[in-house]
Amino acid sequence: MEHKGRSGKRVNRKANEPAKKTNSNNEKTSYRPKRKTVEKPDFESMKRKPRPAVASDKLGVRLNKFIADAGICSRREADTYIKAGVVTINGKIINELGVRVMPGDNVKFHNEKISSEKKVYILLNKPKDFITSTDDPQERKTVMELVKNACNERIYPAGRLDRSTTGVLLLTNDGDLAKKLTHPSHNKKKIYHVFLNKNATKVDLEKLMVGIQLEDGPMKVDAVEYVEENDKKQIGVELHSGKNRVVRRLFEALGYSVEKLDRVYFAGLTKKNLPRGKWRFLSDQEVARLKTGMYE
Repeated sequence: MEHKGRSGKRVNRKANEPAKKTNSNNEKTSYRPKRKTVEKPDFESMKRKPRPAVASDKLGVRLNKFIADAGICSRREADTYIKAGVVTINGKIINELGVRVMPGDNVKFHNEKISSEKKVYILLNKPKDFITSTDDPQERKTVMELVKNACNERIYPAGRLDRSTTGVLLLTNDGDLAKKLTHPSHNKKKIYHVFLNKNATKVDLEKLMVGIQLEDGPMKVDAVEYVEENDKKQIGVELHSGKNRVVRRLFEALGYSVEKLDRVYFAGLTKKNLPRGKWRFLSDQEVARLKTGMYE
């Protein structure tokens, strides 16, 4: 298709092709739209900025942990005491969970001031005729008399051994660990050296492995064997149960009487090189093993 331009010259142009415009200076202009200028993003400003650090002492510590650190009880038990209204902070009764203790706060438990203490872990080879308790209304001897000069912190027995039972006993002010080691649901490994009033038969030892019905339900041991082949009165028993007096009750159910009972192993702790009635501090490695549950 031909078309005469302003100059009179013929110009070839395809059909439907728009004519190019010219500006006032007779220069050709393009129909192509101008590109918009896009600013380059500031990637540095888009990076996530770190949150400002907050001093941990400004946040304080939860009240139940503060009570546990003071050696009163475990955190869970502390929650019960808090709800009961026996804990005060700066003279105000606190019965709500989640309250935090700030530095300088005056915390009282049953009207006695308490403070967070360093954790203490003492292993005692308990002798016979001592009560596993912090005090006794009948004024009998307690295990606390054996460790009274061990530390300034307020410690207490983790679990119980009855008056006639000897052996491994842990004393601490770590309420959380004590709960973990002694609550029946955690099933910590224990080994006892049992002295019977008469020879035990292999049949009866097999019954202990199968299970015996006690007044509080069926119970069985994990392992049982003679300590010495020529002495059938001495038996070694391994179990995980935390039930009260369970070893004595098992043998009594089979017609035996336990004359002596010595706990030689508890949750990885032994009384090796620790004479009867003596104590020692646990090493850092022993504490770490207890907390991680290495010896279940």
